[in-house]
Amino acid sequence: MEKFKIVRNTIFLFLIVANIGCDQISKSVVREHLEYHEQIPLAGNHVLLTKVENSGAFLSLGDELGPVSKTLLLNLLPALTMLGLLFWLFQGKASRGIAIGVCCVIGGGIGNIIDRVAYGSVTDFLYIHYGFFRTGIFNFADVSITFGALFIIALGIWEERKLV
Repeated sequence: MEKFKIVRNTIFLFLIVANIGCDQISKSVVREHLEYHEQIPLAGNHVLLTKVENSGAFLSLGDELGPVSKTLLLNLLPALTMLGLLFWLFQGKASRGIAIGVCCVIGGGIGNIIDRVAYGSVTDFLYIHYGFFRTGIFNFADVSITFGALFIIALGIWEERKLV
């Protein structure tokens, strides 16, 4: 049983590190090769690459906070949350599906925390618009967090329907 825990936790760490790596590599490429607000159209102009720095959280929420509040709410609280999720994940009580979703949330969360600590802001660079559907500018960490959360919700709905 102990060997199983080691393998399981190694897989979890791999998924988390893969999410962080994809996020940090993509942001590094954007920082190095795009000018601020430069726009590179992709996918028939429905996807744009454009570099912005977000000193707040999701959709710049908290951007106007003072330095102490920003440190507490955008660095310390998320870091403690990621540590708590890691601890919970390694307890082995989550189903495989939930664990995969949590790994995505942790990896994306850590990716954005790294940016805030290293640069004082988070590099965002993707914008999607198709007809009436438009996003804010986001990054791979945001995709990872959103995918993980939606995956967990979908699994919860799926499991609830199976019980009825």
